[in-house]
This record gives sequence, structure tokens and C-alpha cells, in this order.
Amino acid sequence: MNNSVGNTARLIGAGLRALLVLTVICGVIYPLAVTGIAQALFNDKANGSEIKDKSGQVAGSSLIGQSYNLPKQNPDDAEEAAKPDLKWFQPRPSNGLGSNSVNTQYSLILSGATNRSADNGAVNGQCTKDAEEGTLCAQVVAAKEAVIADNSTACYTVKPEDVPADAVTSSGSGLDPNISPEYAKLQVHRVAEQNKLDVKQVERLVEQNTAGRTLGFMGEPRVNVLELNIALKALTSKS
Repeated sequence: MNNSVGNTARLIGAGLRALLVLTVICGVIYPLAVTGIAQALFNDKANGSEIKDKSGQVAGSSLIGQSYNLPKQNPDDAEEAAKPDLKWFQPRPSNGLGSNSVNTQYSLILSGATNRSADNGAVNGQCTKDAEEGTLCAQVVAAKEAVIADNSTACYTVKPEDVPADAVTSSGSGLDPNISPEYAKLQVHRVAEQNKLDVKQVERLVEQNTAGRTLGFMGEPRVNVLELNIALKALTSKS
């Protein structure tokens, strides 16, 4: 009996010692080591790829898209559609999957796509104004009309064939922070007019904030909307 109790006590003691050692290694030493290495070698990425403005204030993350809308006339009206603030470059449509009361800069509570097929709502294989309301084609047609109307100015008219795909469709995650250079250039005249800037100045701004393919061959050229709008804000403050 005494041997049995002694063996049990030794097993319990060994188990507790193993638990303590593993807790210290896996719960303290390892997380501290990984955090230290991340902060030393990948400080920017480890802290959320933050983008700061000229004052040093964090404006957002280079990995998460933001909306640039006018304040709602009735903040309590959940049904009131957001209207874009046309003095800023606009991102891709977000087509949010739900409301988010924490981060009101983006109307997404989850990341994901609509999972609708490319011909959802198509009439005879094409997206037309006759597409059923609520379908993907109806959203694309409405978004295209809005892009043309918003970006046409007194001296520049947007043609339907000039509207790129990313101007009327959301990304697979719905959180894409980038737009194509074509969509950025399409917005140049409107941004210049709204901010009383020369078109050439805004075109130069887009060129300066256009990133090429990763490693020269992966992906597509892109423009980070947040970085572009921060540069635009700095430019307008000088004018």
C-alpha cells in the first residue's frame, strides 16, 4: 500500500514538474523569443503594416481597405446608403457581409466573397440593366453607372469601355486595399477638380504611388488607396 501511494505521489510530482517546465518554455520563453525576433527583423509587419501620415498618426494598415464616404445625414439610419466623398480616391466596392459597429471605416464584420457566379443575373449571357435586382450583374451595372457619373467632369468624360473590372467588383476578401493603376488614373480628373489641383500634379501622384509586380513577375501593378490618399492630403495642404 505504501509503495502504491509513493509511486502515485512520484508520478503526480513528475507530471506537475513537466507541466511547469512546458508552461515556462511554451507559454513564456517561446512567445517572447518569437515576438523578439519579429520585432527585430520584421517590425513593420509584426505591428500590422501600419501606415502613418506626416504627423506620425496611424492612418490605417496597408493590408486593409478603407472607405472614403461623406457623413450620413442621419447616422442612426442603417438603411441610408453611403455616398462617396469625391475629393478622395475611391477603393474597390466592399459589398459588406454585415454591419460593423466597432470599425465604422469599413462595413465588414467578416472577410469573404459573395460566392455568386460571374453570370448571376445575366440576360442572354450579358450583364444589362434588365438584370434582376440583388444579383451580381445588377450590382455591377449600378456600380459602373456610378463610376461613370462620379468621375466624368466638365472637361473629361468617362467611357463605359474605360471602366476596369476592379472599379465595379469587390475582391475575394472584400478587404482589398489596392486598386489597379487604370482605376486610379480614371479618377484623376475628378480628384483634381474636387481639390482644385492641376491634373498633371494628380497624375504624378498616382505614378509615384504605383507599385510594380512583386519580384518583377508576380501579381499585377497596384496602387494602395490609403497611401495615395495620404499623399493627396499632403499635396492639398501645400496648395
